[in-house]
Amino acid sequence: MPSYIGIDVGTGSARAGVFDTDGRLLATRACAITTYRPEPDFAQQSSAEIWAAVTTAVRAALEAAGVTGGEIRGIGFDATCSLVVSDATEAPVSIDRKGAADQDVILWMDHRAIADAEAINAIGGLPLKHVGGTISPEMELPKLRWLKREMPRAWSRAESVRDLPDWLVHRASGGDVRSLCSTVCKWTYLGHKGLNGEGWDDDFLRAIGLEDLVAPGYPAIGAKLAAPGTPCGGVSDRAAAELGVPAGTPVAASLIDAYAGALGTLAVARAPDDPISARLAVIAGTSTCHIAVSGDPVFVPGVWGPYYGVMLPDLWALEGGQSAAGALLDAVIARHSASGALAETAGTRGVRVTDLLDDLLAGMAGETAMLTAGRHVQPDFHGNRSPLAQPWRKGAITGLTLDTGAEDLALDYLATLQALAYGTRHIIEEMRAAGAPVDTLVVSGGLARNTLFLRENADATGCRVIVPDQPEPVLLGCAMLAAVAAGDRPDLETAMSDMCGGGTVVSPRGGAVREYHDRKYRVFRQMQDDFARYTRLMEEDQ
Repeated sequence: MPSYIGIDVGTGSARAGVFDTDGRLLATRACAITTYRPEPDFAQQSSAEIWAAVTTAVRAALEAAGVTGGEIRGIGFDATCSLVVSDATEAPVSIDRKGAADQDVILWMDHRAIADAEAINAIGGLPLKHVGGTISPEMELPKLRWLKREMPRAWSRAESVRDLPDWLVHRASGGDVRSLCSTVCKWTYLGHKGLNGEGWDDDFLRAIGLEDLVAPGYPAIGAKLAAPGTPCGGVSDRAAAELGVPAGTPVAASLIDAYAGALGTLAVARAPDDPISARLAVIAGTSTCHIAVSGDPVFVPGVWGPYYGVMLPDLWALEGGQSAAGALLDAVIARHSASGALAETAGTRGVRVTDLLDDLLAGMAGETAMLTAGRHVQPDFHGNRSPLAQPWRKGAITGLTLDTGAEDLALDYLATLQALAYGTRHIIEEMRAAGAPVDTLVVSGGLARNTLFLRENADATGCRVIVPDQPEPVLLGCAMLAAVAAGDRPDLETAMSDMCGGGTVVSPRGGAVREYHDRKYRVFRQMQDDFARYTRLMEEDQ
């Protein structure tokens, strides 16, 4: 059976999915990845462990699907926008202060480079116009600047620095073609200027202290780029033995994980007269990414982009996001005294803690959405990615009482879901004000399985919400890359139309529920203003 392999490397695991040529999922398997947190705001991983997890997941998925390696037509990768540092022999360069040998990956959510991001923003430069005016510490240049300043020995050894999706393609094929997606979105490369290094701004790199990267051919950061889905050579002999597929199997230029989710979802249940520019892909997992596309560049303060050609040819992408979504829910639940007992009950019943909280809320008197009139969450526990673009922010919960029971935790949980929805509403409002006509959310990721999250997003934003029938849309996006690289689809637009499938629509309810959310949204915005005010008060006379 001709098939494709899609490989997604997320924050906590590597997942592989085997798809047939129509986009039907045959099997998927996952293998966990360790995250090391040696200091506050630090998050590190090992590329060797990541690759081992990839190979384990691929072999297990092939076995589960009953597909042989020889039936695989192509492979597509996505991954988090994490930084991989290698030496001249492609061996790992430790980014750990204490020198942990295999820890050569600074994870996307690592915030060690906040000061460097602030310094770059103060220096300024044309590329910042394409990241909403403010570079994030989650991007790669601030991390490289930190590495050069704080770990000069490691910096001197670093001969190649890659975004994790590009490193995976390199590890699979042995080549060094970088994807427009990662290089434009996370490295400030200006993709609309060309694919052969023309998009690097040498003056900007020098101004921010990374003049070492400016050299003929840009050997450390790459000067050969390709659009997602472009064939990047075949699987090497070494990788073929590890993955269980034939050498020469086409490998596609990669995507950042959120963009794979957007690719796998934006055409779901789409009618011919339904403009793709009115859709916002909401990829909601550990964090949330909000991705929209348009024919013309749209500049939105505090929202990353516009990025040219990073997902579909000739289209510009906008990327908003929340640095913590599923991670925020986990933290809010874990910090409550009732969480331990609920977790034990959930384990006994074989359900999730959130399932029990949903049941508790359903049993409480009144309209569920309106149970939080006195409970409000400011969700920036890990900073605000968009549209405030202030990674130093922290979160808050108001309306707490002396109650420490499960129903009190259920209110915290519901108020947090709503706060995430208000954050999405804030991003949408800023996009619309700049000219991006968003009216539909297409939701994927782990939180797409949370019906309460979906309903609160529809009601709070006033947008219809579409949930793909496809259980693994992020992996499907990678399979689309593989289909194009294999020559089985002429382009990604065709792959989307042929392989996306249908979905379920959740419509906003309006009326009293909408008015309630409007009031809570005003509280949400006021809490964000108040937090900034508290910060200024504590900085007075220092």
